[in-house]
Amino acid sequence: MGSSSEPTCLSEAEAAARAADLDGWDLDYPHLRRLDVCADFQAALTWINRVGALAEECGHHPDIHLTAWNRVELVLSTHDLGGLSEADFDLARRIEAAAPG
Repeated sequence: MGSSSEPTCLSEAEAAARAADLDGWDLDYPHLRRLDVCADFQAALTWINRVGALAEECGHHPDIHLTAWNRVELVLSTHDLGGLSEADFDLARRIEAAAPG
């Protein structure tokens, strides 16, 4: 009972083609990764909250890691599919547009 609106997993080649249009993201198939270096700890927390709000708006949630006092790593994948879907690239574009600096 499939539907065309159900997400599908993108192949590595499809993901690479979409990733080429992104700025600040690295394709680590089957993930998209981004590292943002913020001015300080408070700016990193503010960025995490902004990404969280974008994720809630999209209904799609990245893994978010505060890797140092001012570094935020974002990792996108569609966990249910075990890979990347259009939802990952849609959220990546929204995050990219809102990124600090």
